[in-house]
Amino acid sequence: MPVIDNRNVKIHHVPGMIHQSVANRDSGVNTMEVWKQTMRPGAATPVHCHDCEEVIVVVKGSGTVTIEGEATEFGPDSTLILPPNAVHQIVNTGDEDLFFIASLGMGPVRLKTADGQPAERPWLVT
Repeated sequence: MPVIDNRNVKIHHVPGMIHQSVANRDSGVNTMEVWKQTMRPGAATPVHCHDCEEVIVVVKGSGTVTIEGEATEFGPDSTLILPPNAVHQIVNTGDEDLFFIASLGMGPVRLKTADGQPAERPWLVT
């Protein structure tokens, strides 16, 4: 089992967010992905969905997750559980960076728009 020094994993800067794919096919994981993300205050993910479950562990910060139109506030040391195909969005509503680790049950993750159309992962758009 390899050990990955996350300091050497490529960092992607997208508007309002810093993203690292710390486990995926590039690192030898074939059936899931693990992401490290930092969101700036006021930043939000696109409204999207994917065919797999997603579990997010919030390490620092606070925000709102909207799942299928229902908004719920969360703070640090929270776990967000997103069912497959649930349309969702995460917004950093706090005044500090929101830092979380996301584990997704598919690799590679195929993002979709709220109406089910294929969407690119923002950190892969050049």
